[in-house]
Amino acid sequence: MGKSCKVVVCGQAAVGKTAVLEQLLYANHVAGSEPMETLEDIYIGSIETDRGTREQVRFYDTRGLRDGMEFPRHYYTFADGFVLVYSIDSKESFKRMEALKKDIDRHRDKKEVTIVVLGNKLDKPDERRVDPNMAQNWAKNEKVRLWEVSVVDRRTLIEPFVYLASKMTQPQSKSTFPLSRNKNKGSGSTDS
Repeated sequence: MGKSCKVVVCGQAAVGKTAVLEQLLYANHVAGSEPMETLEDIYIGSIETDRGTREQVRFYDTRGLRDGMEFPRHYYTFADGFVLVYSIDSKESFKRMEALKKDIDRHRDKKEVTIVVLGNKLDKPDERRVDPNMAQNWAKNEKVRLWEVSVVDRRTLIEPFVYLASKMTQPQSKSTFPLSRNKNKGSGSTDS
């Protein structure tokens, strides 16, 4: 296990950010329970990556955004990753999530961050207001991964978080500037 990764979970109010974390980490979300407003909570989880290693992830469950609220800027500077959550039964929540993605791109100071997008409430297909093809096309254009999930079915939550932990902790690729193995090469000195 390497360093602890910091992941900020954000989105509009009442899209299920806390429910996603509670179900993922503790499997204790009760379907149909009243949403409670979050100010900020921190969850620590150990997630197995696709390489078979376990990584510690610190999730910052943020306050749901409402009209006129701006996302606190300090989150942009320390996060290694973001989970952007919208509800498939709310076009407004999708638009808010799109705006958050733009803000992250603008404020992250060229830091490499991993972003995953979750369309929550897949268990309510009759209330769907966000077209899945449109959402996937948006994600493709933004170069982020998007999953539609349901806190009712915990299995839908596993893959996105394994992907997130794997991507944030993947070994650094080798430099494109290889170091010379021959120290005398190009030094201009000749030993004869």
